[in-house]
Amino acid sequence: MKLFIDPDSLRPQYAASPVWLRRLMDAFADGLNFFLYKHPAVKPRVITHFEPWMALSFTEGSIGGDIERISVRDLMTFYGDTTNFAPSSDEELELDPSGSNGIAIAPRLTASHHAMLWINPHTSFYFRSELQMVSDEGLNAYGAVTWGQFFIYQGFNATAGWMHTSSGVDNIDEFLETVVWRTHIDAPRPMYRSGNKELPFKSHSVVVRFKTDTGYAQKSFLVHYTPRGPVVRKEGNRWVTISLMKSHVNALIQSYSRTKARDFAAFKKIMDLHTNSSNNTVFADATGNIAYLHSNYIPRRDTSFDWTRPVDGSNPATLYHGVLSFEETPNVVNPRSGWVYNSNNWPWSAAGAGSSPQRERFPRYVETGTEETARGYHALRVLEGKTDWTVNSLTAAAFDSYLPAFERMIPPLLSAYDQLAATDTLKAKLAEPISALRGWDYRWGVESVPTSLAAFWGERAGRRVATDARASGISVMQYVATSRAAPGDLLAALSAAVDALTTDFGTWRTPWGQINRFQRINDDIAPHFDDAQPSIPVPFTASIWGSLAAFGARPYPNTKQWYGTSGNSFVAVVEFGDSVKARAITAGGESGDTRSPHFNDEAERYAAGNLREVYFYRSQLVGHTEREYHPGLR
Repeated sequence: MKLFIDPDSLRPQYAASPVWLRRLMDAFADGLNFFLYKHPAVKPRVITHFEPWMALSFTEGSIGGDIERISVRDLMTFYGDTTNFAPSSDEELELDPSGSNGIAIAPRLTASHHAMLWINPHTSFYFRSELQMVSDEGLNAYGAVTWGQFFIYQGFNATAGWMHTSSGVDNIDEFLETVVWRTHIDAPRPMYRSGNKELPFKSHSVVVRFKTDTGYAQKSFLVHYTPRGPVVRKEGNRWVTISLMKSHVNALIQSYSRTKARDFAAFKKIMDLHTNSSNNTVFADATGNIAYLHSNYIPRRDTSFDWTRPVDGSNPATLYHGVLSFEETPNVVNPRSGWVYNSNNWPWSAAGAGSSPQRERFPRYVETGTEETARGYHALRVLEGKTDWTVNSLTAAAFDSYLPAFERMIPPLLSAYDQLAATDTLKAKLAEPISALRGWDYRWGVESVPTSLAAFWGERAGRRVATDARASGISVMQYVATSRAAPGDLLAALSAAVDALTTDFGTWRTPWGQINRFQRINDDIAPHFDDAQPSIPVPFTASIWGSLAAFGARPYPNTKQWYGTSGNSFVAVVEFGDSVKARAITAGGESGDTRSPHFNDEAERYAAGNLREVYFYRSQLVGHTEREYHPGLR
C-alpha cells in the first residue's frame, strides 16, 4: 500500500488542498481523536492518533480500491522473498464475486411518476455503516459509509441518489520496462528505456512497521518508480511497472462533493474530476433524470495494443493521452427504455436492447467483460417490458428468486445423465437427485431441496472446470452451458454433492434454509460461527448463480451449516418526489456492540427482504428516537 499511499507525500497534498477540504479533514481527525480521548477503554490496535492527511489515504470507497489488483506474492518476489507465503490455487472458484446491483426507473414507468433508485451493494458485512450525515452548511445525505471515510459512498440526498457498482473497465495497465544499469557516482544505477532515451528510475526507501511476538519491528525496502508508477514485479529480465488513478485530493473532492449534488447536471459537473476509477454509477434525481455512468477514469490509449496484457514501456506509443471525455465513454442518460441497471456486468445491456451503448463505437479497453453475466440476464428479465413500478414491486424484483446460471448449466448435466449406460453405478445413485433437478423451476427458497443440490453441485462442478473455463476466456456458467465440460465431470460433481449433503446433514434431501444461515453472535472482524447457537435461514444464494439478492456463505472448520459474511449489506429503495421517500435494511443491525438491542435486530427483516422506512427528515424522527446526545457527553 505504501507504494501508492506514502505519508510523506500525503502531508504536503493535505497542506495544498482547498481550505474547505482541509477543514473537513481536520474535523475528521479531531472527531476520532476526541472519541478516543473520551473513551480511554477503547484501545486502537495500530493508529493511536489520527492526523488530517490520513483522509487522503482512502478516498474512493471500494473495499480494496485499485491497488487490490497488485499481487502481494509478486511484490514479495521482487522486493523480498516468499518465505512462509501461503500458496494460492489456480483451481479456486470465487463463489461470491464482489460487486453490487443498481437500478434506476424513469418517472414515466412508475406508478407515482417519480424516479426511483435501487441501491444494493454486495460487500463484506459490517464494513459499511448505514447512517445520515447532516450539517448546517447544506449537507443532508443518507446511505452507506465505508470505514475510515467521511462521505456517503452509496446513497441519496433529498433530490438525487447514486449507486456504485464495481466496473469491468480496463484502466489499470502494466508496462514492461527495459532495464539497463549505468554507473552513477561509483555505484550501479537502474535506468529504463523510453524510445531512444535512457532515464533513471526514481528510487526511495519505504519503511514498513509490523507486529512481532515481542512487540514491533520494521523493515526497509528500496522501491523504484517511473512516471507511470512503481515497479511491482518482474517478467523475464524486464521490470513491470503499474499505472492506476492516484489523484488523492481530487478523488476525495469528487467522493464528498457528489453527496451534495442536487441533480444530474451538478453530478455530471463533478465528474469532470475523472477520479471515480473502479466504479460504475447508477443515478436518479427528483427532476426525473436517470443515468448509467461507466467508470469515470479511462486513460486514452493507442488501440493497436492489447491493454489487458503488459505493454512495452519503452515504446512511446504506449504513453497516455489524457482521459476519455463523458461523450467518449459508454454512458446512458435518460434512455428510451425508461430504465438503467448495472450488476457488475458490461455496459452493452445497461438500458436494454436499442437503448444501450453499442460496443463497436468504443475502444476495447473501456470494458473487459466478454459475455453477459448471470445477474445481467436476471436483471434484464425482471426489467424489460415492465411498467407502473412501485417501491414494493422494485423491491420484489430485486429479491426475485430466479437463478439463471442453473437454468443454463443443469440441462447439460441432465443430458449427461440420460446418456449413462443402465449398468453404470451412477445411474441408480443419481436417479432421484436428477429427478429433483429435472422438475425444479430454478428458484431459490428456504424449503427448496433442488437449491441445495444445485449449490453443492455447482460449486464442485465449477472447481473441476474453472481452469479450462478461464483458459477459454469465458465464465464457468458459459463453459458448462455450451457443453464444453466433460459429462463425466458434471456427473462426478453431482455424486460428490450428494455425498457431501448426506455426510453433513444426514440426507441429500436437505432444504436450503437448513444449510444457508445468517448468524451474528460476536463483533470480531473475522467472525466466529457455531451450529449450536441461534441462526436464521436465508433463502437467497451467492451471486455467481445469478441471484440479484446475494448471500456469500460457506461452512467453517467447526460448522456444517453455511454462514454468510458478504453479499447484500446495505440495501435501499428510494423514490424522488416533492420529498424523498426511502426504505432500507442492513445486515444484522446498526450497532457493533453485542450488548446493544440493535446488534442483530434487523436480521429477520434482512433475510426476508422486508425493508423498513427511512426517517430522512427530522420531522419523521418524532416518536422514533431513543436518545439524543452531543459528542463527548457519552
